[in-house]
Amino acid sequence: MGIEERLKDLKDKINDKVPHGISVSEVEFEGPELVIYTDDPKRFADEPDLIKTLARDLRKRIVVRPTVLEDPERAATEIRAVVPENAGITDFFFDPDTGEVLIEAEKPGVVIGKNGATLREITKQIGWTPKVVRTPPIESQTIKQVRQYLRSVNEERKEFLRTIGRRIHREVTNRDQWVRMTTLGCCREVGRAAFLLSTPESKVLIDCGEKPDNTNGTPYLYVPEIHPLSQLDAVVLTHAHLDHCALVPLLYKYGYEGPVYSTPATRDLASMLQLDYLEVIRKEDRKIPYTSSDVRSYLKHSIVLNYGSVTDIAPDIKLTFHNAGHILGSAIAHFHLGDGLYNIAFTGDFNYGKSRLFNPAVAQFPRLEALVMESTYGGSNDMQPARRDAEEKLYDTIKTVVGRGGKVIIPAFAVGRSQEVMLAIEEGIRLGKIPKVKVYLDGMIKEATAIHTAYPEYLNSELRNQIFKEGLNPFLAECFCQVDSPDMREKVMAGDPCVVITTSGMLNGGPVFDYLNHLAANEKNALVFVGYQADGTLGRRIQKGWREVPLGRRESIVINLEVITVDGFSGHSDRRQLMNYVGHVSPHPEKIFTIHGDEKATLDLASSIYKRYRIETHAPMNLETYRMV
Repeated sequence: MGIEERLKDLKDKINDKVPHGISVSEVEFEGPELVIYTDDPKRFADEPDLIKTLARDLRKRIVVRPTVLEDPERAATEIRAVVPENAGITDFFFDPDTGEVLIEAEKPGVVIGKNGATLREITKQIGWTPKVVRTPPIESQTIKQVRQYLRSVNEERKEFLRTIGRRIHREVTNRDQWVRMTTLGCCREVGRAAFLLSTPESKVLIDCGEKPDNTNGTPYLYVPEIHPLSQLDAVVLTHAHLDHCALVPLLYKYGYEGPVYSTPATRDLASMLQLDYLEVIRKEDRKIPYTSSDVRSYLKHSIVLNYGSVTDIAPDIKLTFHNAGHILGSAIAHFHLGDGLYNIAFTGDFNYGKSRLFNPAVAQFPRLEALVMESTYGGSNDMQPARRDAEEKLYDTIKTVVGRGGKVIIPAFAVGRSQEVMLAIEEGIRLGKIPKVKVYLDGMIKEATAIHTAYPEYLNSELRNQIFKEGLNPFLAECFCQVDSPDMREKVMAGDPCVVITTSGMLNGGPVFDYLNHLAANEKNALVFVGYQADGTLGRRIQKGWREVPLGRRESIVINLEVITVDGFSGHSDRRQLMNYVGHVSPHPEKIFTIHGDEKATLDLASSIYKRYRIETHAPMNLETYRMV
């Protein structure tokens, strides 16, 4: 059955199920969704369970959209007329792609109304489907710019979504049944994550990152399995760290025109970090892999999914994201292949322990035959101290260094580790465990933190309550101060004892070089590592004891300051948690692949899993292909 026939058949089935008098003017595949166009959106709003019933019976993600959307300015006026003033509406975002209007309000409950009554009234009045979020306490320029850009390319996106929708829902023509995984990076190494999942019908790329040591760290994108890139059905992005997302825009430079699936937070964080990545490379006079227009191409082709939403991304592949507990929006990508043929999950980076920011990674799946899991701390001796012990060590370090008149430099990833350290320091100052000291944030940390507050649904309940109900937002504590210019950075370096949290986390670029250049010679100061330092990075060299490191082509930095490693802040699971995770994963997989770790760690973890659980394990090398079924 061709696409047109399938759409006609679906339209007939929908007309059979909707109440008499509701007209369905058109049905169309747009991205992974089946869109029902109607002249009667208000009638649909009166039938709150109708869409759920249609989605269940047709086994499709259903969106109802008016045939003609009301002008956004007029719609905004009507929303304000319906919603009580004390809701504190601060902004609207009308998304013509989905027919949804995102309403930002200080009191979302007032906008929703009792049992959703106010939301239904809004739909009746304007036709747009309303969604409500709490007004972020810190404004994010990235989110604002992403929304403005997507609005500006609305017509192009609509055409793109229709093209992709028809490709996703094309008829499966190949009678063969097999599943293969090809490793294109990130095996027996940390960085350049990239994996190809193939069936006779479809090809999906999972992640596309850079190597953090600034070497030739591009995934193997030129191999026959993935070349040309136009044959890919989809790219799936697990999270927004550069070793997983940095080179996604490169795909568009070299001919990819399909979708990139991620959570909304990952999309926004990834675009922010990709643009910053280009700026860092430009300043270091390295070869620029792509341009900002390629980042915009990525955004234009992005499709966002929430945790738990089962979504068709190819004729024979369904994708579901689950919380990975690593950074904001990080996801375990679970793939259901064929008609019950095979299930495989890619953890990306994950944390199976609860942190100050997130709940532990999900370990329960409907079905699971294979698991591809990270092994950053997979070695037998890779045990991390308890988070509380790590925080006490950090407090002692800050007290000691500030007490002797020095400055504490903490290089940290802008996304994830910076926010964890901020929360720990804020509590330490509030509870009197460390003296009141200025904490300067340099690099993309403040903007990344703003994005965290814009997506509170990804944070654990304790932090959400602290931010929104108790009114004690720790990210807005008076101890924090943003460094917003080179002049201010100079004043910080020349000023009183303080703490500086700055990018980048492995000392492979960013403002941290300025601080090292000015402060490394003074033994009163301290450099405190709170995250993983990959082999080959400047951070790893200093951590291992180098006392002179290169800065540019001719200069070098003498390291006299104290170098301290505070383990326990990592967003990765340590060896104990990795083994526990395998024990708790339900159902138990038949195969496990250990990736994203150095050679010793991946081999050690694979061997230990087999010995304890008797599960078939592999520590693959790059450029290998495994047949799953």
